[in-house]
Amino acid sequence: MNRHQYVDLVAIALDVMERFGFYPEFPRSVLREVSVIKPGFQEDNGNIRDLRSLLWSSIDNWDSMDLDQIEYCEEGKDGSVHVKVAIADVDAYVPYYSHADRYAAHNGTSVYTGIVTFPMLPDRLSKGITSLLPGQDCQVVVIDYTVLPDGSIRHGSLSRAIVANKAKLIYEEVGEWLEETRDIPASVSEVPGLEAQLRLQHRTAQRLRRYRMKHGALDLRTIEAEPVVEYGLVRDLVVQRQDLARQVIEEFMVAANGTTVAYLEEAGSPMIERVVVTPKYWNEIVDTAAEYDWKLPKRPDAKALSRFLDSERERSPETFPDLSLTIVKLMGPGEYIARDPKREPVGHFALAVTDYTHSTAPNRRYTDLIIQRLVKSVIDKKHCPYTYEDLEEESTWLSDREKGSKKVERFMRKAAAAVLLQERVGETFEGFVTGASESGTYVRLLSPPAEGRIMRGEECLKVGQKVIVRLIHTDPYKGYIDFECTGQRPEIRRFG
Repeated sequence: MNRHQYVDLVAIALDVMERFGFYPEFPRSVLREVSVIKPGFQEDNGNIRDLRSLLWSSIDNWDSMDLDQIEYCEEGKDGSVHVKVAIADVDAYVPYYSHADRYAAHNGTSVYTGIVTFPMLPDRLSKGITSLLPGQDCQVVVIDYTVLPDGSIRHGSLSRAIVANKAKLIYEEVGEWLEETRDIPASVSEVPGLEAQLRLQHRTAQRLRRYRMKHGALDLRTIEAEPVVEYGLVRDLVVQRQDLARQVIEEFMVAANGTTVAYLEEAGSPMIERVVVTPKYWNEIVDTAAEYDWKLPKRPDAKALSRFLDSERERSPETFPDLSLTIVKLMGPGEYIARDPKREPVGHFALAVTDYTHSTAPNRRYTDLIIQRLVKSVIDKKHCPYTYEDLEEESTWLSDREKGSKKVERFMRKAAAAVLLQERVGETFEGFVTGASESGTYVRLLSPPAEGRIMRGEECLKVGQKVIVRLIHTDPYKGYIDFECTGQRPEIRRFG
């Protein structure tokens, strides 16, 4: 018999959004403004290319309707591949300082709690008018670049265009097909030429990936667990698998963002960049590597860390997610900074790139909408809509909003996990320490992949340490999952 009352996770999500300074609902002024927007092309100054004949496609989650980007590529001379990434022209329908724009600027991002999604823009825009769904002609900004045989990139230009998505594809279906664990999906086989197109995209993405890894990019595959909810009840927690289809989109977007930075830099435009300057806890990363009999240099070194991760992924793929999440926690968060094109770029430590921004998801992130406005001002030869001081202010605010959204999402994962675990108080679990500071010591379980606080026996524990914990208390409304540390997990002996 269930001893616990029903937990209203939606009500908790609404409360947490407000607690961290987000607007959880659209005001009437925004909904009225969006309701009168007419679908169709809002701007036509003669610079718009017609690229509807190309075999565009999208790959996203099965339930995603707010599609920001679609992709197409073709083989060039001497083994090169020409890539086009089309980004939804959200700015055409969300003018600067409109009601919708001010709402989006305040929240800064869509917030995905796994229980309920709080979109940055109303569904009529993000899932309709500005979404790159099949069956409609769409206004976009196209990012062109060329992938050379060695995996390096020759940046191209950015332009405005009209496109038509030919297929809405799903990560898991395409990923399993590329990995040869399932037959070709009907969504692929039913579109003439799409199979060859996707195989070319896959080969190109792997070329890009090998180049980045060679230059020190980190293969950090672990993604936070998301609740599986059915009829309002939490059934499980699952970690999204990093498959080959996701790698296509990841590599294409990293390259597209780099091309966007190069384009704005050449135009002399200020911009916002995304950076992870150096890991927050490099000494702890060195200590973690030492536990695996691997010596890292005293100063942060992306290539050395990449070699360590590559070695451990190949040696023990079943335990690599544990290590990966530990390194993610020790890396610390990225942030947005304003960039004067006359100054040297800061760079993104984990991606092994020196020119990086967020420009490929303007339906979901406000930074990307700002970048789109900067790009269009260059394309259209118009006055830059933001000063460097504006971008400094926006960068600070949007970094804060991103951190806030992660806190909301983390709280809701804990709330959902607390519901899932509330019948298991007293049981013991294996896990590893993900945080250890004056504010508390935290542990992530291996199964289910839930995270909570160690309330007893936390003395002298370090990030990355493997432990045995006993569940002593849960409270979904406070996001509490409390444990007692009862011992350390036995180490697996390493050979070679």
